Amino acid sequence: MGCCTRECGLIVGAVFGAVVAILGGVLIPLGNSIIEKTVEKEAVIETGTTAYDNWVTVGGKVYRQFWLFDLKNPLEVLEYGAIPVVVEKGPYTYRTRYLPKENITFNPNNTVSYLLPFGAIFEPSMSVGPEEDKVTSLNLAVAGAYSLVPKPLHMVLDKMIKASNSSLFQRRTVKEILWGYTDPMLKEEVALFPNTRQSFPPFVDKKNPLYFFSSDICRSVPASFMENLDLLGIEVYRYALLPDTLAAPTVNPGNQCYCKDPVVTKNCTMAGVLDISSCQDGKPIYISLPHFLYGSPLLHETVLGLNPSEKHHFTYLDVEPTTGFTLRFAKRIQVNMMYGPSKVITVLKKVKDYTIFPIVWLNETAALDDETADMFKTELFSRVEMLEMIQQGLLGVGLAIFVLCFFFYCVLRGRDRTQSKFV
Repeated sequence: MGCCTRECGLIVGAVFGAVVAILGGVLIPLGNSIIEKTVEKEAVIETGTTAYDNWVTVGGKVYRQFWLFDLKNPLEVLEYGAIPVVVEKGPYTYRTRYLPKENITFNPNNTVSYLLPFGAIFEPSMSVGPEEDKVTSLNLAVAGAYSLVPKPLHMVLDKMIKASNSSLFQRRTVKEILWGYTDPMLKEEVALFPNTRQSFPPFVDKKNPLYFFSSDICRSVPASFMENLDLLGIEVYRYALLPDTLAAPTVNPGNQCYCKDPVVTKNCTMAGVLDISSCQDGKPIYISLPHFLYGSPLLHETVLGLNPSEKHHFTYLDVEPTTGFTLRFAKRIQVNMMYGPSKVITVLKKVKDYTIFPIVWLNETAALDDETADMFKTELFSRVEMLEMIQQGLLGVGLAIFVLCFFFYCVLRGRDRTQSKFV
């Protein structure tokens, strides 16, 4: 038997609208589940996934900018024990990470090993001068030998320093200090700078910190959520290192193992520097934020000329929350070396106290470009937005049909009852 009356048609319309609305409602969790499973699959580093393709290839341009500290009073420090006065000189900019990963091997324990070729192309247009610019800085070999050679052998070390005509400070080119030179005392290559990198799990929760490993400081460090930002039309979460990341062990117990020498660190109460000599073959290298940002006042009293700025010297990561991909970052780290007083080594006899001397600070940066941003939005967000539009459209249209049909059905039923009273 067919449905020919208006009331029956409105009931069918209401049922149809309810079914469409329910379909739209069901698609919301179902669609979200599909999106989550797709992103989780594509975020795994294995052959054929988006994460793998982005991880293994060169990707966006990464730059390392270096600011070296030029010592202005080397003779006064050596002859009278004066406090070192330094002036920042830079940036000297290099493009890095332009070579793809090599020897990628997937291991049975769900890990992957690889070689990351490191190269650096000098960018004159982004630098204050050529690589041949000279700066007066700490002699890496002398400072290193001061800590590595046992004190009973310091007399032998003093003879080596004199025989090679070395001193506590040296004047060398930017290129030599950064990438290496043959030291006259050690008769071997001396250089700075290892290489680093990180991505995060998808569906980032801003309430939880992100942990990433940095080989520059030989440890994982937490970055905490700071704010939401717009990056070329893509919402990102900005994470930054907190001041207590490099705090003294008395404040941050996690830094206890980086306090190797209680004399240098004033019984492990010095904030702002980490002794990473254990992962640098015993060399007296201390890592800090640029210009000893968040560091103890003592660091600024033993070396003059530093001007820490939170705006210019903090480290941050801008992470897309759905995929966990880092779309922009600025990693700012300062490399320092320690030297101290000696009654035997001639070039150190006037030194009054242990000094953590700043050599160079770097700003390693990369950011999403317009082309990649458009691809990112097309591949991910356009599909998500289309699915959301379908979900909301079905839900809205279905509810509208249901409400209208139900309303007119009630109107007709009410009119029929009224008419039946007068019949």
